Amino acid sequence: MLADDNYTQVSAFVIVGFPSLQPEYFDIVGWFFFFLYVTIVLGNLLLVVVFALEHSVQKPMYIIMLSLALSDIGFPTVALPKLIARYWWNDGRLSFQTCLFQRHMIHYFGSLNSLILLTMALDRYFAICFPLRYPTVMTNQTMTGLTVLTWVVAHIFPSVSSYHIPTMLFCGLNKIMNVFCDTRSVVALVCGDISRKHMQSFATALFILYAPLSLIVISYIALIVTVLHVDSGKGLVKTFSTFATQGCIISIYYIPRFFVYAAPFFPSLTMTPDKRIAATLFYSLFPPLINPFIYCLRTKEIKQILRRWIQKRKSIFPKSMTLVKIEEK
Repeated sequence: MLADDNYTQVSAFVIVGFPSLQPEYFDIVGWFFFFLYVTIVLGNLLLVVVFALEHSVQKPMYIIMLSLALSDIGFPTVALPKLIARYWWNDGRLSFQTCLFQRHMIHYFGSLNSLILLTMALDRYFAICFPLRYPTVMTNQTMTGLTVLTWVVAHIFPSVSSYHIPTMLFCGLNKIMNVFCDTRSVVALVCGDISRKHMQSFATALFILYAPLSLIVISYIALIVTVLHVDSGKGLVKTFSTFATQGCIISIYYIPRFFVYAAPFFPSLTMTPDKRIAATLFYSLFPPLINPFIYCLRTKEIKQILRRWIQKRKSIFPKSMTLVKIEEK
């Protein structure tokens, strides 16, 4: 694309956030995202600490949970600080390179979570369908290797667009109509016809998200068939409860994404910028918020560890109070 009279070098972008939000609500919204960020980080950090201190949970399934917890810490750490600054101090400015870095990491963590959910589904598939072979196939070393592979492979597709975007020409507009830099928001500021670029980003997003989803669905169908033939009674109820819980998380993660990405191509799916941003925040931040409760606090072994920690604290606290009273006397 050749530069023309409408081309202006863009050195920085500005995060707009919710376009219709009135300034008198900026402080409240800023505090909301601040407390949301702290809750997400502390909840997922709890699992990281449990995994680091307790050797009993250093098993393949918990390695996946650790990977998910670290990813759930990473995404809001990339996305929310600048959004909070936007609403507290009206500081939504990002340099060109910082915006591109944020865009890369936003899509990186989206791809990574999709691959982690796939790894989790495959782990459950082998554990239930091949219980005798599972201990030899899914060792800690194998799961660690798969985890490292997912963290590396997730960089591939964001890196492709990260290479092309700096070569595009921008028409002087620098307002990101979103709460963070992502491909769609940045490409919308490019000069000329952007329909082809939107189609390319849409196709890439569908492949990254729904190729793993198709494998996840296949694995869960195989799991359900196996459980129906083998299990019964209380075990069957417990298994389907687990499927239902994970199915809700997977639905929250994938379905809203489809509508947000597909809206420009279907006139019947018209979304206002505020609704699109709200949907983006919902599928991006709600799973990291509740994942610690679903995958960790519902796990019997982790609940026992937390209960033991609390009991230790209670046993230490009365002793310290007794010592203080003795010293006072």
